[in-house]
Amino acid sequence: MKKIKSFDNSHPVLYLIATPIGNLGEFSKRAIEIIQEMDYLACEDTRNTKDLLRKFDLNKPLISLREHNEIEMSNHVIDDITKGKKVAYVSDAGYPAISDPGNILVKMAIKNDIAVSVISGSSAFINALVSSNLDTNHFYFHGFLHAKESEAKRELEELKNKKETLIFYESPHRIKDTLELLLKVLGNREIVLERELTKINEEKIYGTIDELLSLDFNQIKGEIVLVVAGNKNEEVMSDIEIIERVNYFVNKGMSKKDAIEVVSEIYKVKKNHIKDLF
Repeated sequence: MKKIKSFDNSHPVLYLIATPIGNLGEFSKRAIEIIQEMDYLACEDTRNTKDLLRKFDLNKPLISLREHNEIEMSNHVIDDITKGKKVAYVSDAGYPAISDPGNILVKMAIKNDIAVSVISGSSAFINALVSSNLDTNHFYFHGFLHAKESEAKRELEELKNKKETLIFYESPHRIKDTLELLLKVLGNREIVLERELTKINEEKIYGTIDELLSLDFNQIKGEIVLVVAGNKNEEVMSDIEIIERVNYFVNKGMSKKDAIEVVSEIYKVKKNHIKDLF
């Protein structure tokens, strides 16, 4: 057990600063004040952070702490903080450590008795959730699905029985494939596609997964958040259970075609989905 108070001066502090996801007006006065106090900033991309600082007449030394050097540079930052330097970490947009680097840095800070203080700001998935018209009381944030389709399918198989609202990040070049995979694994649920949040081209598309697949995907650009309704069925069969049920009826003398139709009718599973399992 470890207890660390952020502002009692007995512990050094690592600041995590949320940055705007689009609209610069969401960069808080407190964030600017904290940056002014820092000796330097660690950031995901020095070019993006330099552009952001310039817009607020801020000028601080920057070092890059990103996915490919996160362990090495986290050690460097922790060493500097323990020596008395004031350091904050910012990602390119939104909160550090949310589908971005930062989690390793936080773990190292706590291990070294460094307080971690978060300066609040924009979060794309929170913005998307509260305007989604779906359940906001219970939700599950997944972030990006795996780039490999077989792994993404496995992830969705693990999520499909969750009753909580599901939230994903996605990029424009993968959005059609992801929607097709969601339909195949989760079924035709309510969904909201939200893009370019807080920016001038902010757009929210409400419907079902099947309806969204009729979109002109050449027109879907920018950062995307998908908010998907949770599973509302009382009981959902796994693919393994579906196969077992079909084989049970086949072993009883039914043809595979008839067995698939019976399982589809009894357990309310789409016939095409069952056929894909064989």
